[in-house]
This record gives sequence, C-alpha cells and structure tokens, in this order.
Amino acid sequence: MGMKTQDQSSRNIVLVTGLSGAGKASILRMLEDLDYEVVDNPPLDLFDALITQSGPRLAIGVDVRSRGFESHRIVDFLTLARRERNCSAQLLFATADYDVLLRRFTATRRRHPLAGEGGVRPALEQEAGLLEPLRALADLVVDTSDLPLPDLRQMIEARFSAGVGTMLSVALMSFAYPAGLPREADIVLDARFLQNPHYDDVLRPHTGLDAAVADYVKADPFYQSFYDHVLGLVRTVLPRFAQEGKKYVTIAVGCSGGRHRSVTVVEALARDLADDPMIGRLRAPVMVLHRELARNGLTSCRWAVPPDGTS
Repeated sequence: MGMKTQDQSSRNIVLVTGLSGAGKASILRMLEDLDYEVVDNPPLDLFDALITQSGPRLAIGVDVRSRGFESHRIVDFLTLARRERNCSAQLLFATADYDVLLRRFTATRRRHPLAGEGGVRPALEQEAGLLEPLRALADLVVDTSDLPLPDLRQMIEARFSAGVGTMLSVALMSFAYPAGLPREADIVLDARFLQNPHYDDVLRPHTGLDAAVADYVKADPFYQSFYDHVLGLVRTVLPRFAQEGKKYVTIAVGCSGGRHRSVTVVEALARDLADDPMIGRLRAPVMVLHRELARNGLTSCRWAVPPDGTS
C-alpha cells in the first residue's frame, strides 16, 4: 500500500463489526461500492498504519477472527483516530436474532469461527459476550434479522454516501411493538393511543400508505395535537444533534401492528420534513422505512430527501 498525502482531518473511517452471519461482509461490499477502501480482518497492530496510509474513505472489518482481537483495543483505536489523528471514525455493529443466524449457518453450511463441540448457538453466545463492549459503544447498530438486502444497501447508502457536506442523516421508521423495539432507534414515539383502523373491517387489510387509513387515523381528536408536538420535537432536536456532532438519527414510531397508525405518522413526518427549510440547512438526507410492511414485502426503503438534496 503506497503512502498517501491525504489530510487526515478530512478522512472518514468506518469500523464494521458484529456477530458472525449478521451481514458484515455484505456491508463492507456496500461501502466499497461507495468508494471506501475496504480492509477486512487485518491484524489489530496494523490499524494505525492503515489510518496514515489510507485515502479519504476507509472501512475496516473486524471481528473475533482478527489477529490480536480484544474489544478494548478497538476502543483505543477509535479514541486515537478521533482525538489524535483528527479523523471522523464511526463504529457500525451488525446483529441479528440467534434463530435467524442459526438458519443462515445451516443454509450456507459455514462453520462459526468459535464453534466447538457445543455447536453454533453457544458460539454465538460466546461471540456476543466478547463483542458486547463494542455494541454498547456503536454509533450505529444494524439488525439484519428481517432486513432484505436491498433495504440494507439503501440504509448503508443513507448513512455513508451523503458526503462531507452532510451534517446529519435522518431515518424515519414505523414498527410494531410486539415485534420489538428497533435497536437502532434514537427517539421512540408511541402512537398506540390513536384510534385503530384494525377494528374497521374495510380498513383492516389496508395500510397507512392508503389515504382512507391515513384519514381515519388523522380524524382522531387527539391526532393533530400529538402530531404538532412530535413535529415540533423533531424540528427542535435535529439541529441540536447536528450541533453536537451526531451523524445519524433514527426516529421510530410504533403502534400495535406497525401497519396503520405508525405508518400514517411516519408518512406525515416524511412529507413535512421534505419541505422543511431546516432540513435544507442541515443538508440532511431523510430515509423512510416501514419495518413491518417491509417484512411482508409491501414496501421498501425510500428517500424522502435523497443525499443530493433533490426531492
């Protein structure tokens, strides 16, 4: 690798780690498509040399197979990159439910790097324990359990392709509480108190993407007050997040089924933020993901405000 003269202050570094089978290799390929130099599983002793010799974008894959792996050494590296090398260094952690990972290992017939006589599940539990300090410090946790590959790609593009001029990237997500809180959520809002289209036989098969469902939800006497407060909160916190140096914000809205009320609120936020001058000043791309609808193949990720700022 030849020496580069790139100013380190403009260098972006992404460390990608996580559970085996959760999609680390796929994420690294996606970052490579975004013009990151990608190095997977280098010895930890080479990390500092990679910083000094890389180009403006560097992605490093690291996991329990990496020579010299210890979580505290990864933390020390991030501190060095951010403070002494003055780089923008981010830690991405890929995870998935154990049952999903077990199915993936069975389908691919791959061997878990820590697998012994006990099989894959004990190895996953051991790996999760070793990686827990990194998960706790991660800038972004990506749960790939039910995330289609195209949606994962769009999520990675939303987070990492916006360029130097972008101060903040925003993701709006609807979800169902019974299916679990989104692990990546920074702000969680509860829409379960609004009147529920599920109990209307005509509206039940439809979603918040349909006008009749959205109109039904918005007809709730408490909807407008709730929504105005939510929009005001978002408009208040996003500039402050950017001011504090936060690069990614996920705002999640939940309801019982993740099909009607939460989708309606997220769609309204997407429309209002797309037209909000504040988003323009922040140069913030805005991505929309309806988690439960995506799991059922009804929709996919989309841009409300793309990285290039066009609508």
